[in-house]
Amino acid sequence: MASTLVVLVVIFFVVAIILVFYVIGIFNSLVRLKNRFENAFAQIEVQLKRRYDLIPNLVETVKGYMAHERETLEAVIQARNQAMAGLQNAAADPSNAAAIQALGGAEQGLTGALGKLFALSEAYPDLKANQNMAQLTEEITATENKVSFARQAYNDAVTEYNTYKQTFPPVAVAGMFGHTNNAELLEFDSEVIADAPKVSFK
Repeated sequence: MASTLVVLVVIFFVVAIILVFYVIGIFNSLVRLKNRFENAFAQIEVQLKRRYDLIPNLVETVKGYMAHERETLEAVIQARNQAMAGLQNAAADPSNAAAIQALGGAEQGLTGALGKLFALSEAYPDLKANQNMAQLTEEITATENKVSFARQAYNDAVTEYNTYKQTFPPVAVAGMFGHTNNAELLEFDSEVIADAPKVSFK
């Protein structure tokens, strides 16, 4: 009888130790996957900051040619400032779904304002021939492409994190470790925004 009790106690402790190590493994996987999507967001942040840094130079370049298009120029700067604020909020906590959604909306507004500026600039032959304008346009387009790639990597990492967290058994313990909400995909509301602006200054 005593030996049976000892065997049961040993089995209980062995099972408990296995469960503890299994839960530790789940915790570590959650942390690793969360760190991966947060790092992926940091790559987006780098590219968006580069984009935001180029915009004032672009506005200064076109200002001399499009002085009477002041409303359009102001709209670009305002959209840039809103997008910068959205990025700052999202960067503070990439797992905040509302901040990621707000960033997506702000980016849509910025790309729309830039698209309007580029469309208007087509009517100014001297501006189209300006070397600085051509260089800035090329840099902005290249940055847009990098944003697109970084956004895809981020969304892939978010999907992997959310999928793991929603599967069993991680779903049973994720909440205990603070992994209660799904991470938000960074999406733009328009397919036009997802593509780099199509601008040509040939």
